[in-house]
Amino acid sequence: AAPIEELERLDKAMGEGSAAAIGSRSVPGATIGSHQHRVRELLGRAGNVLIRRVAVPGIRDTQCGFKLFDGDRARTAFAASRLNGWGIDVEVLQHFRRADWPVAEVPVRWSHQSGSKVGPLDYGRVLAELARLKARSARPADLLAVLGFLVMAVVLYSGRLVGPGHRYLPDSLQDQNQWEWFFAVTADSVAHLRNPLFTDLQGFPDGVNLMANTVMLGLSVPFAPVTLAFGPAVSLSVCMTVGLAATAAAWYWLIVKRVVRHRGAAFVGASLAAFAPPMVSHANAHPNFVILFMIPLIVDRALRLCEGTRVRRDGIVLGLLTTYQIFLGEEPLLLAAIGMTLFAAAYGAANREAARAAWRPLLKGLLIAGAVCLPIVVFPLYWQFAGPQSYRSVLHGDNAGNSPLALLSFAERSLFAGDAQRANALSLNPTEQNAFYGWPLVLLAFGIVVRLWEQTLVKALAVTAVGAAVLSLGPKFRLPMTDTVYPGPWALLAHKPLFESVIEGRVAMICAPALGMLLAVALARLSTTRRVGTLYAGLLAVALALLPLVPAPLKAVDRAPVPEFIADGMWKSHVRDGESLVPVPLPDPGAAEALHWQTAAHLGFKLPGGYYNGPWGPDRIGIYGASPRYTSNLLRDVRYTGVVPAIGKNWRDQAGQDFAYWHAGVLVLAPQPNDGPLRKAVTALVGRPGKWTGGVWVWDLHEGS
Repeated sequence: AAPIEELERLDKAMGEGSAAAIGSRSVPGATIGSHQHRVRELLGRAGNVLIRRVAVPGIRDTQCGFKLFDGDRARTAFAASRLNGWGIDVEVLQHFRRADWPVAEVPVRWSHQSGSKVGPLDYGRVLAELARLKARSARPADLLAVLGFLVMAVVLYSGRLVGPGHRYLPDSLQDQNQWEWFFAVTADSVAHLRNPLFTDLQGFPDGVNLMANTVMLGLSVPFAPVTLAFGPAVSLSVCMTVGLAATAAAWYWLIVKRVVRHRGAAFVGASLAAFAPPMVSHANAHPNFVILFMIPLIVDRALRLCEGTRVRRDGIVLGLLTTYQIFLGEEPLLLAAIGMTLFAAAYGAANREAARAAWRPLLKGLLIAGAVCLPIVVFPLYWQFAGPQSYRSVLHGDNAGNSPLALLSFAERSLFAGDAQRANALSLNPTEQNAFYGWPLVLLAFGIVVRLWEQTLVKALAVTAVGAAVLSLGPKFRLPMTDTVYPGPWALLAHKPLFESVIEGRVAMICAPALGMLLAVALARLSTTRRVGTLYAGLLAVALALLPLVPAPLKAVDRAPVPEFIADGMWKSHVRDGESLVPVPLPDPGAAEALHWQTAAHLGFKLPGGYYNGPWGPDRIGIYGASPRYTSNLLRDVRYTGVVPAIGKNWRDQAGQDFAYWHAGVLVLAPQPNDGPLRKAVTALVGRPGKWTGGVWVWDLHEGS
């Protein structure tokens, strides 16, 4: 394939000091006379990309057989090889790279020759050999770190992992029901080739814009086979457990690659980044804020752009990474962008020379990334913002920011220092404890910054953490112990597009990786000290700062059983095609157990109401749940107050209109608080008593029609 006359080029490269000279079809100057079949050529290019990522970064063409080695070094490398297939080229070159023996990649003339020994199955064998190479090359410390993160995630979710279909995280409020429904409806759409961006199974008959909700199509779609085989509870449980461990591993990888080489320091820093109190709080209910393994990869790729070596390639990869993150969660991506902007501004101000060198390739790479990302996401984003059941923004109240005291206090799930009463007083709910880093860690971080202030990285991380903490206070904040209220920096962003839907308290989550990296820097510096007293004092300070943050396993309780009327399929004789099953009261963000009924019934019936984000009113303002109707409001009020108003002809006529709007086939009342008043109210609205069937009260609206 390469004529022997090309040997002179390789010999010349060897004479210039290289330990190996390898012929290449992929570097400038190479010429290809006769090409392989197009499919083989594409497979070869894809394989080379994978090989560079896994084993020998920087070498574009490892598989060209035209190679010249220094004899002694070649004998050493081949003697150390363990593969017995096509992957041996990669293994030998990897040995040269690790031994710091220079390898020159030389352009050659090359023409495809008939009679190739590489068959279709050999591509799979090469992949298997690459996996073996990667496994053998992994450092034991790295494997232990990943195993440690997985153990930590399993312990955190231990209450739900045993029998996930029958266990519930009560601190998730109704979010576990919602997320299981998201996974179930996505799997159903995939199985039946339906549009995964919309469904009318919930919020019937208007439906739900799934792209405008956090369905995490980037995971719920590939996990569809697991969901269909084992159920959404298992699928969600596996996703959140493995996803949390993968997030910690990704932060660990980034810290080792970009911050410190000390594995122990990186492990501690990554643990804080992934298992900080805000992350544990969201671990109850929000996989989109737990499964963040793409964010470190995006950060690393942006840093590569700043280096300016391969701007086009890195821009394309950044665009693809960003695209995937959009389908995992847009709000975390926005928060990551805020954090990266704070870091870039601080680093650039502290190191003007680096900023001048980086801004051009960074800007060019970002433009390339946008050009790659936008064509892929333009239709889903159009559907999200202008499709059916889209909305303008989600109302979170006047101020969902953190109290300054929340940044210094301890979260409810802190194993040693948790105070549920105080934590809930300083947060929106148990799933939104977005700060709670504790005063010992804040003091330690302050000490680290003062001691290592001369490092540009430390300055940038400090500004990032402080800036995020201040932004998280919201558009206005009150000084603790006073009635004095000041406008916060978030007021400048609060009404801007995209930012208007962000719960501003979540911005404090940016502090977790910034603090984790500061801690890694300090521990790596501490490991080099020869003063035993300094070492012990430093480690003691770190331990005292982190021990109060160690999370207790998430609370889990036995799940309420699905009524026999639903579980045994009795509902089927009461709900005709095009009709809905109406739980009493209708499911909403405060009580969404009916979503679990629906998933248990394999999405066999449709539900009015529900727990999702949808539009309300002529301005299409985003709200949680379906647009309220008179009858749904009445039933909800009776559920929470136990008071049944006087129900006359007007109420019955209105109920008839609402039942018709919902295409209601049957009303179902399960045992619950105030079920007696609810039964009385429904009886008055329908005009006849219900029937006790399958553990529920049933009003079949076809009877007497």
